[in-house]
Amino acid sequence: MLRILQFLYRIRAFLLFVLLEVVAIWMIVSNNSPQGAAFFNSSNAVVGSVLQKQADVVQFFSLAEANEALTEENAAIMGQLLTLQSKPDSLPLAIDSLLSMDYQFKGARVIANSLRFSQNYITLNKGSKHGIKPGMGVFNTEGAVGRVKSVSENYSVAFSLLNTGLLVSSKIKSSDVFGSVQWNGEDKSEAKLLYVPRHVKTQEGDSVITSGFNAVFPEGILIGIISKVEPDKKDPNYLDLTVKLSTDFSKLTYVYLVENTRFNELDSLYRQAEMTNEY
Repeated sequence: MLRILQFLYRIRAFLLFVLLEVVAIWMIVSNNSPQGAAFFNSSNAVVGSVLQKQADVVQFFSLAEANEALTEENAAIMGQLLTLQSKPDSLPLAIDSLLSMDYQFKGARVIANSLRFSQNYITLNKGSKHGIKPGMGVFNTEGAVGRVKSVSENYSVAFSLLNTGLLVSSKIKSSDVFGSVQWNGEDKSEAKLLYVPRHVKTQEGDSVITSGFNAVFPEGILIGIISKVEPDKKDPNYLDLTVKLSTDFSKLTYVYLVENTRFNELDSLYRQAEMTNEY
């Protein structure tokens, strides 16, 4: 404290000069309208610029929260759109309104994502207390991403589409011919569309979408584009179709989760019938 006082004493002349300058400027500004207007305009511009920079910094650090809120909002809108676009399974009867209850959507943020294994997983920041359940499909604005495997209270882990153990029931959009998309563990931007018969007419550039035949994804979510059509060397009855995945798994940030509200009923039925359901 003594050193501070000694320092202030040494620069007392400078401090007095600064004080007198401030007083002089204040008197000029207060008693002369043109100078006063110029001063306040300049000070307002400086303060406004500083406040704008402060707001920009605060907004930047709140982007993650804002994006997550938008993801949740978009998930709700997707559910409404699916209701409007649902195809009736028979003549228009009151029972068809139940289709609107088939799927529910939620949003989540990716907090971990593996790419270098044959069995890759994605960790999400939502868990059971947010309504996330095992078996829910995962996708983003680009296309299909995977399926939820396990859930804790606050987090969940999903199979990535880049997981050789995951098959997704799919179909070629132009012809409605269905098969299953599976990653072969090689190129992280490509997968294979399996079980498409050799006689099917398809070509490079055809879109591959979810079929809606299983209990995970609704129909119409993009998976990718057919990039190569060849005969299957292992089984001549089928085609060897390579699909360029629409999702860039190296840039996953926000995803949507879709729940089939009748999943348990369908799964139980398949088990009773001793059928294998691809999901």
